[in-house]
Formats: sequence, C-alpha cells, structure tokens
Amino acid sequence: MNTAGVIAHHADRFPDRLAVGFDGDLVTYAGLWERSASTAGALKSLGVGRGDVVAHLLYNSADFLDLMVACARLGAIFMPLNWRLAGPELEYILNHAGAKVLVSEPELEPLIEPVRGSLACTSFVRVGAADGPGGAAWQPLAGLRAAATPHHAVAEVGRDDVLRLMYTSGTTARPKGVMITHGNLDAKNAAHAVELGFGADDIGLACGPLYHVGALDLTTTTLLHVGASTQLLRTFKAAAVLEAIERLRATTVWLAPAMVNLVLADPGIATRDLSSMRVIIDGGEKMPLPLIERVLDAFPNAWFADAYGLTETVSGDTFLDKGLSRHKLGSVGKPVIHLELRVVDEDDVDVAAGAPGEIVLRGPKVCKGYWRDEEATARAFRNGWFHTGDVGILDSEGFLTIADRIKDMVISGGENIATPEVERVLYEHPDVLEAAVVASPDPRWGEVPAAYVALRPGSLLTPEELVAFCAARLARFKSPKIVRIVDALPRNPSGKVLKRELRDAEKTTVERS
Repeated sequence: MNTAGVIAHHADRFPDRLAVGFDGDLVTYAGLWERSASTAGALKSLGVGRGDVVAHLLYNSADFLDLMVACARLGAIFMPLNWRLAGPELEYILNHAGAKVLVSEPELEPLIEPVRGSLACTSFVRVGAADGPGGAAWQPLAGLRAAATPHHAVAEVGRDDVLRLMYTSGTTARPKGVMITHGNLDAKNAAHAVELGFGADDIGLACGPLYHVGALDLTTTTLLHVGASTQLLRTFKAAAVLEAIERLRATTVWLAPAMVNLVLADPGIATRDLSSMRVIIDGGEKMPLPLIERVLDAFPNAWFADAYGLTETVSGDTFLDKGLSRHKLGSVGKPVIHLELRVVDEDDVDVAAGAPGEIVLRGPKVCKGYWRDEEATARAFRNGWFHTGDVGILDSEGFLTIADRIKDMVISGGENIATPEVERVLYEHPDVLEAAVVASPDPRWGEVPAAYVALRPGSLLTPEELVAFCAARLARFKSPKIVRIVDALPRNPSGKVLKRELRDAEKTTVERS
C-alpha cells in the first residue's frame, strides 16, 4: 500500500487536474507522476533503493514534492531538513539518520559546506542552478534526470514500512528522528479528509516550510490525497500570503501562531478580499485566545480549526468543530476518526473530567517510534499508548484543552499554574507583542511565574504596570511576580518559543541577585 499510489490514482483518473502550483510552474497529477518517475530514476542512478535515507534541504518548490513522491516509488525514506538549523545540527541529523544522499540548492549549500567532509552521505545533489558554492561536489539534479532512465515502477511496501523521517525540534535535548510509516500517512490523510471536509475543489496555500508537518501534512499531503491542488510559496511573508489568498481564491491554509500574528498585523489585510478562505488550521503551539478572536473577525467565512497535534502523529490529532469556535474558545476540540485519546496521571490511570493530566494517544496515525533510539521509544511508548509529555484537560463533554507541557508547569506553593493561562492575559494587553511565562525559583513558594515580554514599537509600558494588569485578571497565585522586558523571545528553527533558555536565564538571574 505504497502511498505513491495515491498520485498514480489521480494521474490515471484525473490526469489534467492541477496538483501543485509554484512560481508559475503548474503541475498536473499526470505531470507530477511523470516527473517523479524521472526523479526516481535519477536517485536510482546514485544507488538509492529500498530503505535508503534521502535527505532534502530545500525551500518550498515543486521539486520538493517530486522528490517526496520519487522516494516513495523507490521504497526509500524521505527526510526533509529544517533550513533554519546550523551546520553542526544538520551534521548530527544527517549522520544519525545515516542519510545516503543529500539534495539541496545553491542558496542553502553554505549551511552544508563547512561540515560536508564529516558527513556519511555518498552523494550530494543540487536542485536549480547548475553551479553553486559547493562546486563540482554537488551533482545537478537536472543532469541526473536527463541521463537516467525513468523509474516507472512502485516498490511494494507494508503499512509499517518507514516512509519519512522527521527530526523533532529538540527543545530539551538532541533531536529525535520520528519514523512515519506509509500506514501512518494514509491514516492521517483519511482522518483529515473526513474531519475537514476537503475535496477536489479545494485550493490549499502552503506558505509555511514543507519541512514542518504544518505545511506538509495539515495542507499539502491531505490535499494530494483527495485530488485537490496546493499552491506553494517559497518562504513565508505575510503580505505575500494575503495576496495569494485573494488571487488564488485559496480555501485553506495552515498558520502557526507567530504566522497568524504577522498576517493580522499586516497593514494590507483590510483591503484584501479573503472571503474564499473556509478552513484556517492552527498548530505548532497553543494559540492565545485574543489572537483566535482576531482571526475570526479578519476571516468571517472561515472555520478557524484550532488543532492539537505532533510530529509523532503526523499532525492534527484533535480539531475544534466550526460551530464551536466561539462557544468552546480555547479548546482544541475532539480526536479525529480512529484516534483514541486519554488524559492520565503518573500511573497511567484516567483522571477525572476537568482535572489536568498527561495526554496519551493510540491509533493508526501514531508513529512507530524514534529512529535508532530504543531508549527514547521505550520512554514514550508505554502500555500500548504514546505519551506526549503534554498536559491536557478533558471537560465533561470530551473537549480537550491544552494546559501545558509537563516541564513548563509552574508549581507554586503546591498549586499547579498552566503558563498558557497567564500568557493569555498578557496577550490581552494592547502593548504586548510576545509573551512567555516560566518558573522562577522562590524561597517561600518554591516557584513563582516570571513573564518575559516583548513590547510593540514605541510602547512605554513598565513591568509594574503589566504586573498590575495581570493581577486584576488572574488569581493572585497565578499572576506573574516578575516581568522582564526583552527585545524578542528566543525561538527554535520551527518558530516555537525556547522556554528552556528562558528558564535557564531566569535561574541564573535569581542566583546572581
């Protein structure tokens, strides 16, 4: 049940239907199938076969998807790489994965050149221009395609065979390679098609990086599954997103919270016709409630599908139903079809409705474990359930609310404080651009909430004023006892706030004071 068969199906039934658009390059399903055969032939000429890891360090492009389908045809393992990483980080991932081939482009080759000599890769392939900073060490993909015989066959694989490796962000340790199987992707696609009502007439906009499950799986792979079309933007720019939605009459998009913030802040949003948008999917980190309300105002015809998901589950585990966007504001909804979700205590016993506990998941879209890391796999996959490390609350109707990461919970005087609850109030202040709350060591209470806040340009808001603002809106023990004004919050290459760095900085500051 090779997932490449989905493209073969649409190419046979609807050959002229648009699959992918990028920078004027319009690729039909028949065209994608033929292009992937040429690309598979090029990879095969480099010795790539079943089970080999092919790494891709690329901006968004039609070539990215050609390579993804080509790897599936060969039974090889597709591994997209985060181009925001530094050379040593990429070196670790490539060598840990045992990548045989690395495909990149001239603009990104400088990330690899300083570490290329220490990589185990046997071939380096360049997309786009014939020349690049890496010189002749990189073989042009166009030349390989022209010289190779197209590979029209499709490898026979099982549902449990690895299709893709995606290395997690690594906010607490070395990144782990998530093993996504052919069965995982198929189950995810089917579940999302049912949940979100996608069909062949939908037009997706993939404006986030395709190395992330948000743009790749909450938009692109699901739309390919149902025979719809996806338009790609090379990189994210808020103004370009708004222009593309209006011009293409796009119906769906995935946006991380930071991306939502930038889109809403763009001065051109008021002049754009955004009426075509029917599904906006959020993910990546918990969305502050004030931002959700602003999205609903800016896109009046759209369902803001606030979602919860992980790389380990190929994204999108729960969605909040359209009719409940305001009534259940703050909830991320209920699980998709064929996914079981529980909230448990330290002994894996279900907690009562309304009580916080760890979210655990089970179902066909949950990955098979971590690549070459039996210890991490054993820690996360226990008693038949995947333990997410996230704290959630199920209400009496079964709706999930994300409370926090376990490691981000502030425990003050025996009281558990979910930091997103405090951050929600901070975001309600009109002068606050970004905010993150972490635990600060305290001799009396053990820990107290400390807020790191970036202000909007020109703001004269003081820490004392912000403390008072929160104290008027939160229980006393929840209100930040410390506010530190910063230029910007530290974020990892996927855009998530690096609370580890803030916790370390807070601990150092307290120790020195």
